[in-house]
Amino acid sequence: MKDICCIGHITLDKIITPKKTTYMNGGTSFYFAYAINQLPQKVSFQLVTSTSEEDACAVKRMQKRGIDAINHISSHTVIFENKYGEDMNNRTQRVLDKAEPFTIEKVKDVDAKVYHLGTLLSDDFPNEVVEYLAGKGKISIDVQGYLREVRNKVVYPIDWKDKLRILQCTDILKVNEHEMEVVSGLKDPREAAKRLASWGVREVIITLGSYGSLIYAGDKFYEIPAYTPKQVVDATGCGDTYSAGYLYTRALGADYEEAGRFAAAMCTLKLEHHGAFERTIEDVYKIIK
Repeated sequence: MKDICCIGHITLDKIITPKKTTYMNGGTSFYFAYAINQLPQKVSFQLVTSTSEEDACAVKRMQKRGIDAINHISSHTVIFENKYGEDMNNRTQRVLDKAEPFTIEKVKDVDAKVYHLGTLLSDDFPNEVVEYLAGKGKISIDVQGYLREVRNKVVYPIDWKDKLRILQCTDILKVNEHEMEVVSGLKDPREAAKRLASWGVREVIITLGSYGSLIYAGDKFYEIPAYTPKQVVDATGCGDTYSAGYLYTRALGADYEEAGRFAAAMCTLKLEHHGAFERTIEDVYKIIK
């Protein structure tokens, strides 16, 4: 049995700017797996993902780095197209291809204490798959994908239709300030956290950008600071890096505040460079100190 299993599609992202078009791998499972792999192997980890045969090389590269990864070959790899104008804050997003949703058959042979579900699109994890996994271990969810629906390749923001059903079997939920408002209907982080907890979530994590993060667990709030990076280079995958750090330290027995600070420090280091997290645990503790 593994301590943590992350399940989610690896993407092939197409980034279009006025100057060039580039392709790179991404997705929650991609950033999460690379981040946790940089930490001492005191926590056993497995990745369950899905790509096309053509793009399976991304998983083979992960395996060469020592990541225990299972790849279910799909007819397509998830392809996100992000198109930016001169103002990088203006982005249009499309999904050019989708992989098949995860099924019970694809996860039935995986055993873990915690299953981290890296959703990219609202139909990645049918309800019965989540409920099946909840019968085997704890469920951790990054909510972002549940709030995205694809229509004619265009991504539209939506509410999470079956949230009350799934949150009942969710132990750990991570949302940012925008996702928090969509899911809970509330703008105040503390009130939103209480509402999410009332729906069944045991540990609510709300990330608030440069304002840090808020953890609500055991009827208590824990305010986690944001550590200032030397420079902001690339925020892609920061939330996934936070989840990796949080679940890693919680698996080692850390309390909520300690785990939150460790996760926040990992985020700071991730912000300082392109690509997945590539620093050491010593670097993380230097940020915290």
